[in-house]
Amino acid sequence: VQLQASGGGLVQSGGSLRLSCAASGFTLDQFTIGWFRQAPGKEREGVSEISCCDSTTYYEESVRGRFTISKDNAKNTVYLDMNNLKPGDTAVYYCNARFGLRVYWGQGTLVTVSS
Repeated sequence: VQLQASGGGLVQSGGSLRLSCAASGFTLDQFTIGWFRQAPGKEREGVSEISCCDSTTYYEESVRGRFTISKDNAKNTVYLDMNNLKPGDTAVYYCNARFGLRVYWGQGTLVTVSS
């Protein structure tokens, strides 16, 4: 059972990135998937989430309108499209899958936004 997060990198302010969270060993469509981030010296915070069953989405206020979460069940992958990135978005981004008591975390992917 594994979650693999990828797609991070260095981008200038105003740029875009697409993060991917690929699952192996289980099917994502049964899980609620969340993206979290942790900036240096700060606590991990929730950024976005997509529910398992009706694909209801949630966005943290600072990213609403700039980030879009989506999933491709055929590829067993969830995406986070990040547009108009700001230096304040710099962080390690993690994906998380949860279903009942089952919770899985992927390794982080670093996003750095330069001003």
